[in-house]
Amino acid sequence: MTLVWAKTQTTPEAETLTELQLEGIWHVIVLNDPVNLMSYVVMVFKKVFGFDEVTARKHMMEVHEQGRSVVWSGLREKAEAYAHTLQQWHLTAVLEPDETH
Repeated sequence: MTLVWAKTQTTPEAETLTELQLEGIWHVIVLNDPVNLMSYVVMVFKKVFGFDEVTARKHMMEVHEQGRSVVWSGLREKAEAYAHTLQQWHLTAVLEPDETH
């Protein structure tokens, strides 16, 4: 009797899909606060996320006018890292799971 070992290979797309199915998508949300200046928030968004001026201002205005803005969405580990970084910059950032998936 001969045993044959087959190596199962998965594509990066399949691995990513599996991770998303197991973990889901998480949102990094910045909440409004009475402390930080609008210009400071724009600067932080540009530094942390690499946003251009227009995108950074758009998110800042959402925070200012609506009280919150979803600034990033993706896998939980990266979302946690972004939220922690924003908190180090003294912004109020929280995570929320994406309930639509």
